[in-house]
Amino acid sequence: MKKTRVSSSLKKSSLDREPYLYLTTRGRRSGLPREIEIWFVFLADHYYVIAEYPTSNWVQNIGANPEVRVRVANEELSGQARMITDSEAALQQQVQALSRKKYGWGEGLVIEIVPDGAK
Repeated sequence: MKKTRVSSSLKKSSLDREPYLYLTTRGRRSGLPREIEIWFVFLADHYYVIAEYPTSNWVQNIGANPEVRVRVANEELSGQARMITDSEAALQQQVQALSRKKYGWGEGLVIEIVPDGAK
């Protein structure tokens, strides 16, 4: 799959129509790739997903290794994932509001995914 900058190849409006993002993490014990299908929002060249439970395996995998792969709208990208902290309440609230608008749900731990090459 080709690796591109999101802002140049995909418009925000097309991402708003995509229901799922496919997130691949590395198993924290096995080191094997683990892919999940998850709701997402896109804001300022970054992807955001919300974990209902901070104890979910994929969240723990990110804690052990923040390098991830993202597949959405026929594009695959590498990136870095991180948990949004309580000190970033404004960003957390903005992401949760976008998720509520798109899906009718937005509660939980917000995870930011910064594609390689994005600022």
